[in-house]
Formats: sequence, C-alpha cells, structure tokens
Amino acid sequence: MRALVIEKIGQAGFREIDAPQPKADEVLIDVKHVGLCGSDLNTFRGTNPLSKLPRIPGHEIGGVIRSAGSEVPVEFSNGASVIVIPYSTCGKCSSCLNGRENACKYNETLGVQKDGGMSTSIVVHHDRLIRNDQLIPAHLALVEPLSVGFHAVARGRVSAKDTVVVLGGGMIGVGAMLGAKARGARVIAVEVSEEKHAPLLKLGVDHVINPTKEDLEKALATLTNGNGADVVVEAVGLPETFRAAIDLVCFSGRVVYVGYAKSEVSYNTSLFNLKELDILGSRNATRTDFDAVIAFISGQEELASSLISRVFAWAEADLAFEYWEANRNKTFKVMINLAEG
Repeated sequence: MRALVIEKIGQAGFREIDAPQPKADEVLIDVKHVGLCGSDLNTFRGTNPLSKLPRIPGHEIGGVIRSAGSEVPVEFSNGASVIVIPYSTCGKCSSCLNGRENACKYNETLGVQKDGGMSTSIVVHHDRLIRNDQLIPAHLALVEPLSVGFHAVARGRVSAKDTVVVLGGGMIGVGAMLGAKARGARVIAVEVSEEKHAPLLKLGVDHVINPTKEDLEKALATLTNGNGADVVVEAVGLPETFRAAIDLVCFSGRVVYVGYAKSEVSYNTSLFNLKELDILGSRNATRTDFDAVIAFISGQEELASSLISRVFAWAEADLAFEYWEANRNKTFKVMINLAEG
C-alpha cells in the first residue's frame, strides 16, 4: 500500500509499504482524511524532539472500517465511520491508574513516536476508536485537534463567569477558544497574524489583540477593568508567551500551558505566590473531550468547514508541508483527502 513518509528534514515523498494485518482485538481502517498538525510540520522541519526519521506522519484521522478481528465489539462493524484516538496507554503508570490516560507516561502518539495515519490503511486497537456516523467524513479528522484545546479549557476549569485569554490562533488555540465559548466564557484571542483576526471573530471570539501593534497588557487591562484574565491558555510554545501568561492572568487566576517551549524559560516567580496562581499543564485529550467536541460541531457544519483552510488530494499530499510552511499566517487546518486521487 502507499504511504507518505517524511524521509529526512524538509523532504516528504510516497513509499510503498506492507499492508497491515489486524490482530484479534484490532481493526483495519481505510483512512479517508488526515489533518496535519504542528507536530507533523515540526517533524518535517527536523525540530520535533519526539519523532525520529523516517516517519509516516498523521494523528488526526478519520476513516471507515474495512475489517475487524474476532475479539472486536460488534459496534465496530465493516463500513462504520470512525475517529481515531491516536494516543497509546499502558494502564500501569500513575496517570493511567489515576484515570488520566491522556498523560500516560509511556504514551506513543501515532505520527510522532510511531508511524501514523498518512497511509492507505492503518490498524489500531478497538479501544482507540470512536464510532460516528453523523459527522461528515472530513470533520472526523477535526475532532482530535479541537479536543486538545477543549482539554486545556477543562484543565483550566473554565466557566461562564470567566474571561479567557488564548495566546495563539493556531488550531489548538482555536480549539481552546471554541471550548471556552461552549462553556459560555468571554474569549480574548491574542494573535499576531492580521489575516486570522476576521475569521476568529466570525468563530465567536469576543476580541482579538495583535501584540505586535498594541501593548498587550494595557489592551487587556482596558478590557478587564484592570484585573487581567481569569484563565490564560498558552498555545504558542515560546518563552515570551510562557512568561506573558503569568503577567496577563489575574490574581488567583489559572494558567494552562498546552504549548511547550523548545528552550528553557526563566520567570520572575514572585508572581506565582503573590497572585496565588494555579499553573496547569495540559496534554493530549480524554474521551470526554472528544465527546464534547463531537457534540459541539454536530449541527455546526459551516463552522467546522471554515476551519479547513486547504484540502490536498492524496496524489498531491507531498506538497502539503511546503504549502503550509508558506501560508502559516492564514492557515488553520491543512487536510489530506485520501479518498480523492
């Protein structure tokens, strides 16, 4: 079968590989749509420390079941549409034992630590699947990236009384914005790309601030009567945005880090204590987050489709990384349609 492989830094191409064979508790899926994530782009750039080359990318996967092993529950029958949960769980580490399998100590995410879904078909354990026959096929591949943002909002305990600042208007940041709006919160986006401002406002964001054109702290103070944000979600992954989250959050507020900085970050830690902050990490997403996203985008087909900036046919998938690299300022989600071409 055919797969798209990142062979080396800056080079992706097609390769013929052996077709996978499912075990008794596994399901063989014909992959229909795969979204590209920032981690995939970083693997292409050679800046993803968790991924080794060559690597088949792709963990935002929607597809159709072709066959299932003898021990697979009957709900996963041939022809059923499914969303893939791309994280692995060991069931034995402290996170798994505490019911937080999304943060499994030994997690291996498809397309990152092991080969992913950018191939004609893929085999996964049945407990890594969510059956869904309601969403249109392309939207199945939107659920995972939005779920990561919804999880960050859940970690931040966002409620309708909160003002939430989201640093970064990429897809994870957008997921956090939509997750916060779904909970009734007021949402302020911080995004440097002017081309994304109008689309973010159309999604329902209340305000957008460009920190390269106005003083971020002053602008936020004006919008919050000088208090700052109840919750700040960092979805960029730069030292300066890590520090900004601490400055922007209110006294007794909550900071959620879903991005991660590629270099060490230095802080004035007095604000941790003076503000008595809750500082939280956020990793991947839970089944509850997946279900929340599915419920949110069901019946909102136009909104979900607006998040897909460009769709590449399978035959042209090797061009997708260079396109995204050249058009980051106006791109939310690049998707590959394996059913086309």
